[in-house]
This record gives sequence, C-alpha cells and structure tokens, in this order.
Amino acid sequence: MKLRVKVDYSTYSALKEVEKEYREVLEEAINYGLSNKTTSFTRIKAGVYKTEREKHKDLPSHYIYTACEDASERLDSFEKLKKRGRSYTEKPSVRRVTIHLDDHLWKFNLDRISISTKRSRILISPTFPKIFWRYYNKGWLIASEARFKLLKGNVVEFYVIFKRDEPKPYEPKGFIPVDLNENSVSVLVDGKPMLLETNTKKITLGYEYRRKLTITDKSTKDREVRRKLKRLRERDKKVDIRRKLAKLIVKEAFESRSVIVLEDLPRRTPEHMIKDVKDKQLRLRIYRSAFSSMKNAIIEKAREFGVPVVLVNPSYTSTVCPVHGAKIVYQLDGGDAPRVGVCEKGKEKWHRDVVALYNLARRAGDVSPVPLGSKESHDPPTVSGWLRAKSLHSIMNEHKMIEMKV
Repeated sequence: MKLRVKVDYSTYSALKEVEKEYREVLEEAINYGLSNKTTSFTRIKAGVYKTEREKHKDLPSHYIYTACEDASERLDSFEKLKKRGRSYTEKPSVRRVTIHLDDHLWKFNLDRISISTKRSRILISPTFPKIFWRYYNKGWLIASEARFKLLKGNVVEFYVIFKRDEPKPYEPKGFIPVDLNENSVSVLVDGKPMLLETNTKKITLGYEYRRKLTITDKSTKDREVRRKLKRLRERDKKVDIRRKLAKLIVKEAFESRSVIVLEDLPRRTPEHMIKDVKDKQLRLRIYRSAFSSMKNAIIEKAREFGVPVVLVNPSYTSTVCPVHGAKIVYQLDGGDAPRVGVCEKGKEKWHRDVVALYNLARRAGDVSPVPLGSKESHDPPTVSGWLRAKSLHSIMNEHKMIEMKV
C-alpha cells in the first residue's frame, strides 16, 4: 500500500543523501553481478560489501545489504526478459531508485515512522487513508520490510506491506463442483445446482459485429480504426466477469470450508471443441469463451484464500447418468447442443449442466448420495444478476439479488 507524506527540507535532504549513495551501491552491485554472471544475492553481497563499506562509511551497513538484494532482483528480471527477447539494452539501467528497507533501517508505529540516515534517525508522521485502517482493523500486520522513493516537492512515497499470520490448516467439509460453459457457469452448493449466466455470447457476437462495421474497407493498422476497436473493450469485459465469478465461488467455498472441483481441461481446449463444428458463428463463440482463463482465474483466487482445488478428468461428465452409470441420450431441441437428456436405464430426465456437476463431485471423492432424477428434467435455477449478488448461499435462500459488499 502506498503512503505519500510531505516532509520538511531537512528531512528530505537527509533522505536524498541516502538515495544518492544507495544508487551508487546499487550500480556497483549490478556491475559485479554482470561481470561475474550471477544473480545470487549472497554472491553479490560477498563480492561488493567490503569495498562499498569502505566507500560509504557513514551509510548504515544494512543499506548495502538491501541494495544488493535490489540488484539481485533487477538482474534476475533482466535475465528473464533477455531470454524472451524483450530486453532492449545490454545491461539493466538504473533510472529510478526505490530504496529497500529492512527491520534495522525503519521502525513503524501508528504515530510515526522512523528511518535511519547517515547522521541519525528521522521521524515522519503520515496520515493513513481509509484502506489502511480497513486492513489494519481486520488483523493484518505490517511486514518488517518496506520501500520508499523520493518525489518532487519534498514528498516521500512509502510502500508499506501487509501480511497475515499463518492460517489454520484448511479442513474440507464438502465439495463445490464448477462446470464451465460457453455462456454460463454451473455450480453445486449444498446439493443445489445453480446456473450463473455470464453473457459471454452477447459480448463476443456484439464485438464481432461492431468490429466488422469498423474495419469495413479499412486496415487494422490505421490509428483511428485501432482506437475504435480498443473502445469496444471485449477483453476488459470478459476479464471483469472472470474475476468477479472467481471471487464469488472462492468466497463461498472458503466460508463453507469446501473444496472446489474443476475439470482438468487440456491445452488448447477450444481447438478440440470446434474440430467437428461447422457453424462459423458457434466456432467463433467457443473459441473466444476462454475456458482455461476462467479455470486459471478460479485457481489463482483460490490460492489467495488458501482454498484447495481438485482437477478431475472431464471426459463424459455430461453423458453418463450419476445414479445408474448408464448413457444419457439427449433429445433434439432445435439447438446446436441439446440441454436435456434421458437416462437409458432409469428413464429420468437430466439437464446437461446438472449431470456434469454431480459427476465432477463423484470423481473428486464425494460419496454423498445423488438425488434420484424424476420424470421432469433437472433444470438448474438460472441466476442472471449474480454480478451484484452478495453470495451464492444468499441467492439460494432468498432468491433475490443483493448488492455485493467488497
């Protein structure tokens, strides 16, 4: 989190002296790492510490440690960019300096921040924004390391890092299977299937129609055309949906102490799905549905909350009856992919998305009984306003939309 504090001239001058010598140590550490072909913090520190300590006798020694750590990070990042062919210089250049602080160089409390300089410690009294108190009052702790940089107008910008204590071991009590589809995502919560509409189909087709109108008899390299295409914001809209959906599912799993079950989708899933599809529009919709991106968004958010994710084999999850293990025959309904089928053995009707959820849960190890299908199809309730929902559990119990409190 960033904190900006305007300080007096003497305080700013003391920090400016530190910045100047920190930059010199940083440049020497980078040059040593390049000449010795190493990015190791330990080796860089061992190679430059003695020399830099003699040059900068008044500078607290831990600034040399943190400068070597900074150099190690920069060199490592530069090597990765170089391997990908994205480096435009022969060595990393030091243009901006953000000074690293460890627990010996700064002390923090709610009244003031103390920082070591060449002559003494200086004291800075920041004003904390609301977001600081939101994290602080929820039990987040201030990490021992921090960073700062100097801006114009005697302004110091701090980068304060929050951390949490190690969470208690996660003991799963249930499963929340998630089935990803082109225009919706189905979820099984407390044994009740739900269908969350994403409207990806409308976004994809709307973008494609407007794109064709925009580039008619024009080149996509034209600046005005590229500006108009950028305003359509197809990617931004889909990313927003994926992030909100991932947060909704993961929070529900975290609160109910459940395991999220996802299909272990192979690489290039859309290419496999459109192999036998002849309809051009359907091929376009499937290709731009980004199933793997949705799966990765859920996995990434689950890591943040510490929620375990189980990936299972997706084969035949929507074509096998979860009760009898028999094949489900889907009845033609005029669409490209019929949604309701009949079990060959039990003759009960099943919705494609509901079948997939129960089969995913069983493959993950859920032994709870599957409700026997009736002669009516098991259609999940459709939720179109989930983007503004408080939680999946409240949707099931209250059947109404409530504004999400972030």
